[in-house]
Amino acid sequence: MNGAQSLIRTLVDAGVDVCFSNPGTSEMHFVAALDSAFGAFGAASGADGQGGHDGMRGILALFEGVATGAADGYARIAGKPAATLLHLGPGLGNGLANLHNARRAHSPVVNVVGDHATYHKKYDAPLESDIDAVAGSLNGWVRRSQSPAEVGADAAFAVAAAQEAPGQVATLILPADVSWGDGGETVKPVPPRLPQQVGETTVKAIAEVLRTGEPAALLIGGPACRELGLRAVSRIAEATGAKAFVETFPARLERGAGLPTLERLGYLAEQVVYQLDGVKHVIIAGTRPPVSFFAYPDKPSNLVPGGGQVHTLAGLGQDVVAALEALADEVAPDTGPVLQSARRPRLPSGPLTPQNWVDVIGALLPDGAIISDEANTSGLLLPAATVGAPRHDVLTLTGGSIGQGLPVAIGAAVAAPDRPVVALQADGSALYTISALWTMARENLDVTTVVLNNRTYAILRMELERVGAEASGRKANDLLDLTRPDLDFVKIAEGMGVPATRATTAEQLAEQFAHALAEPGPHLIDALVPSLL
Repeated sequence: MNGAQSLIRTLVDAGVDVCFSNPGTSEMHFVAALDSAFGAFGAASGADGQGGHDGMRGILALFEGVATGAADGYARIAGKPAATLLHLGPGLGNGLANLHNARRAHSPVVNVVGDHATYHKKYDAPLESDIDAVAGSLNGWVRRSQSPAEVGADAAFAVAAAQEAPGQVATLILPADVSWGDGGETVKPVPPRLPQQVGETTVKAIAEVLRTGEPAALLIGGPACRELGLRAVSRIAEATGAKAFVETFPARLERGAGLPTLERLGYLAEQVVYQLDGVKHVIIAGTRPPVSFFAYPDKPSNLVPGGGQVHTLAGLGQDVVAALEALADEVAPDTGPVLQSARRPRLPSGPLTPQNWVDVIGALLPDGAIISDEANTSGLLLPAATVGAPRHDVLTLTGGSIGQGLPVAIGAAVAAPDRPVVALQADGSALYTISALWTMARENLDVTTVVLNNRTYAILRMELERVGAEASGRKANDLLDLTRPDLDFVKIAEGMGVPATRATTAEQLAEQFAHALAEPGPHLIDALVPSLL
């Protein structure tokens, strides 16, 4: 058994059975091992050896940023890591933006990055680079396998490290000769370290803060944004009068009819200042204290109200849901959560606008949908339009690095093939990873993409004004404009194998969205909307 075969068998035994890949020469033995790891040596432990073990599913992406974003989306829905296969330092670099988003989402991801053969590195070949340094920038787990005999153990530790609470990116660097060399061994899974429990003393101290009657706010993130956490927070807020907020960009937020509805903290600093106005105590659970997304002249970066105190109920590596449930039992033992009633907006009519396209989505969103939301400025009114829709998940732009939406939709669709995935995608950021459409078509993934096409980087126009820069010149405006030529997303999608239509009215969007949801496989709707800004 060579190193690559032991790697794949160990990964599959540890539950990592999907690999989003864009390989090169140094990864060819990994590619070959997708077939040979099980075909040549029988099934992995626990399989019957007669086709009972499917091994690892390899999914090709045309760009590394699609592979890494897909692994992020997969982890958010599956609750376990997928692997990526990347080519040397440049391949890892190409995938770095969406690995940044995965880092901020605390998604468990296992990167396998091929490197030159150990004896070849001294020659400084054109693709030689410091892979360890690039991987280290993700503040995760990094290891380099030194021999085929070590690969299996390194892989087992990588999977455990990725799943260590609250979740992180683990990168295993695999030199080509370590991959092709004999002597590989399959290693049993290593149990990950579980979240730490929050002490009773901490819970009681937070309860005392809430009992003071001084204005307080609860800010939650991570696993708290799912049903159990939401119900506990709603009980606390109902019993104590504390305001309750979800972090601005949650990795996965469960919402809809039958669940508590919590307001998300605003993107703009001014919004957060308004939301937290008068608050004396900010209680943090599973996230970080609020800060401004960017620095602005003469405006604060720290958004905790002046004179306010920050109290941490549960840190990022702690069991935030258990802590919230314990706090709810302490301060709200006889109080139930406030649940959202079922309601939908009426289907609108007339030309598409930033105000009415969201009502189409809210009116037609199917039960159990997963929304990959990178609508950006066009989606400001989306939460209100979908609040009473059937239960659904929303995956947001956790790290702010655009180009996430389409790849994350791929990963979500692979993780949950029985659930409809809706990618709500701004036009500018869609272009960063537009080749994701090809992978959707190749894998026949049930993803309905709605491109909100306002033909501009609208958010940058807003930011140009907010930082106090002058925006009247032609050269400046040219850098924010997506016309000359206009982008034809219908032709782009069809060229990649995805059926596509264009909508300019609310009626057209409703008809096309309903049709796309009813028909399996990928679809794209090019929705022409004016800018909200």
